[in-house]
Amino acid sequence: MAGAIIEVKYFNTFILKKTSTAGDITDGTPVWNGSFGIPSSVAGSYPVLTNFSNENAWALEESRIRGGFNNTSVDFGAKAYLVEEEPNGARRFNTLIYSGIFNSRTGVNNTNVFSVGEDITKSADPANGSIQKLYAEDTNLNVFQELKVSRALIDKDAIYAAEGGGTVTASNLVIGVIQPYNGKYGIAQNPESFAVYGKRKYFSDANNNVMLRLSTNGIEEISAYGMVDFFRDRLQKINSTGGFGKILGGYDIYSDEYVVSVQPENLKPDTVNFDEKAKGWISRFSYIPDQLLSIRNNFYTILGSGLYQHYSNNVPRAQFYGVQRNSSVTFIFNPNPTNSKTFSTIGYEGSNGWKVLQFSSDKTGRVLNNLDTWVDDLDLGVPNGGILSQGEGEYVLTQAQSTVAADSQSNTFTLNLPLGLQNIINAGDIISGPQQAPGSPPSIPPGTTVVSFDSGSGVVVASQAVNVKANQLVLFNGSVARANYNAVLGTSTPDLPRYYAGFVLKENKYVANLNNNSLANTGEVIFGQSISGIKGFYSTVTMATDTTTDYGGPKTLFSVESNYSMNNGY
Repeated sequence: MAGAIIEVKYFNTFILKKTSTAGDITDGTPVWNGSFGIPSSVAGSYPVLTNFSNENAWALEESRIRGGFNNTSVDFGAKAYLVEEEPNGARRFNTLIYSGIFNSRTGVNNTNVFSVGEDITKSADPANGSIQKLYAEDTNLNVFQELKVSRALIDKDAIYAAEGGGTVTASNLVIGVIQPYNGKYGIAQNPESFAVYGKRKYFSDANNNVMLRLSTNGIEEISAYGMVDFFRDRLQKINSTGGFGKILGGYDIYSDEYVVSVQPENLKPDTVNFDEKAKGWISRFSYIPDQLLSIRNNFYTILGSGLYQHYSNNVPRAQFYGVQRNSSVTFIFNPNPTNSKTFSTIGYEGSNGWKVLQFSSDKTGRVLNNLDTWVDDLDLGVPNGGILSQGEGEYVLTQAQSTVAADSQSNTFTLNLPLGLQNIINAGDIISGPQQAPGSPPSIPPGTTVVSFDSGSGVVVASQAVNVKANQLVLFNGSVARANYNAVLGTSTPDLPRYYAGFVLKENKYVANLNNNSLANTGEVIFGQSISGIKGFYSTVTMATDTTTDYGGPKTLFSVESNYSMNNGY
């Protein structure tokens, strides 16, 4: 049977292709290869099809350039023959068009009818770029262009007097006059940032590096509420990095907040939220979603193929997409801003489980050795991992004693068994013993600690050499943190006095002293850990939830305070 010849009118024709199976080869049916995609090394690539096992699978290549939201569709391209035909359509990026209607009473559907005999188009100013988003509200159609936001009157028209005043009247026009809102704002090419709740519409303008709200009072820059620098630095990276990036917006109806996730391509993303009651951006989140939405008073985000409900009681707090995280708050102590101070304490009202990660002063500067080399100086606090929460910093003291089995002049010696232990011996315990003779060196040098202990053989490995005799009494003093109670002591509630290495609860407040952990600066007489407190005009503080106290449970923080003293008026 001779094959058929088909005229191909256009070069970039898309073909629906059948994926191949093993059965295609054995039963004699034609083998149609599926779409093998574009290699990942090529710009604009898409995933490669590797599973051809489904005999019902078909593949159709993407008909839009890169497949991005609102991107240009592929046109017919160059024709394979020279005869030029009269085009039947044109793409007008700034024009609105409407079709016939669907009559629910009669069942007549004219939504696919565009009458050329009627004036069914309305064009916006092409100087403001393409139309990216339409939103119908009451009898108005909000039109979001790249550089301008307008409203088109629906079934209404505007009549203007010679003096410039105008009135809105009924009209048989479906789309009336397009009236721009005040301000040179648009939605750029990020219609995905749009979200609406009630009369308020939220969106971004990456061209002006601002976040906007459209309400009955017109357009307002909500990024001006304390986040000007933040959005200026991040929005300008959306289209300036060689990629596209996206600005995902959604309204959290559960908390009554606008949530936006700024995701520049190949750069660190950020997710923040705006609260109308506080008139500010109140939080930064660690989750980076693919989509945001609210349904029936619940807030959801989508990541990959998963749908996640926020504020659920079925998962711990601060757990996003199966990953548990800590919550943190950063703020500034700045009383008497023109005077130097020493901050000596920190306290807070709230629940147990908060720790201090950072407490540092403002930077001061000096010229080094008159060589015009500028050096920054600042005081740092909270050494060794910060100020622990009361639960995290809780510990008990342990004590053990026994006699030595044989003389030893090394860092290893053996205890008599069975041991007369009040508790147990652990790595890090301080080893001490009686003085050998008046004026002689101690049998156990000060600061000697346990490196390891074998409870079966009684062998102790010390941090340095000792000089002990047989039957000499040796003492071991140590501590066990709350997190290790069960592992070391065999119970979570040992019958021992409690001590605290961080915050302590006093008079319904958690308080702690501030220890200086900075090096000496030029001109300082007393410095570093020899002084108490942090010197500076102001201090930056970061507090976070710990991983010990009800990890993943709710934590409250009502207020934070610090006592300070003035530094001699300077």
